[in-house]
Amino acid sequence: MIYLGEYNTLEILRDTEPGLFLGDGADGEVLLPNRYVPKVFDIGDKIEVFVYLDNEERPVATTDKPYIKKGDFALLRCNQVTNFGAFLDWGLVKELFCPFKEQAFKMKSGGWYLVHCYLDDETERLVASSKTNSFLDNKELTVAQFDEVDLIVSHPSDIGMNVIVNNMHSGLIFNDDIFKDISIGDRLKGIIKKVRNDNKLDISLNQIGYRNIEPNAEHVLNELQDNNGFIPLHDKSDPEAIKEQMQMSKKSYKKAIGSLYKERLITIESDGIRLV
Repeated sequence: MIYLGEYNTLEILRDTEPGLFLGDGADGEVLLPNRYVPKVFDIGDKIEVFVYLDNEERPVATTDKPYIKKGDFALLRCNQVTNFGAFLDWGLVKELFCPFKEQAFKMKSGGWYLVHCYLDDETERLVASSKTNSFLDNKELTVAQFDEVDLIVSHPSDIGMNVIVNNMHSGLIFNDDIFKDISIGDRLKGIIKKVRNDNKLDISLNQIGYRNIEPNAEHVLNELQDNNGFIPLHDKSDPEAIKEQMQMSKKSYKKAIGSLYKERLITIESDGIRLV
């Protein structure tokens, strides 16, 4: 089967006047216009192409690489707005259409917008939507605390910056965890700092600090997050108090908080430790 909006590896079936016809080994065929035909080829060769609909709504192949494919998110420039909607530059001859109903805010020519590309079930056309949250789901998470994840910066809020996590979940980087300039559309690496009870994800850009945490330090960090960022125990606390609350020896506790302090994840105060 030949898939719209995706890369397909297809076989060269025949050479015709308008270009090469490619097939999937079953019944599917698609035209690769002359402008994309390689200089050297043989019938039966395999070629990777992107398949979309041309101006006459016919499937067509291209060797050009679009800025976005079906199921992905990307920051695209709006080339023009008509009575039907907006048309976005996605690196191909035919622009990507974004209907008015799929615009989170009314698009303007020359503006840049983070969009999701999907195949519309009614029209069977590839379209864009800037209502990106509609394509994210946190009901069933595929990530856990301290996992390294891929992020796309989505949109700001009063308390931080919303991000798309692994192309499927929504997350938030709090303002206190942002130590560099980030902009909508930026692609970053991050760490799941905390998974909340409602499956909301707190994200940290401090990858090194979280990646190298040893098990006892991770346990202390979990306890901090479950106790509003503070534990009334420090390196001089009574060993029995540490054992009762933390289920570890004083020696292990001191080593754990030492590593967290070294990574600048906590501060050690006179009455306990506090999450940075």
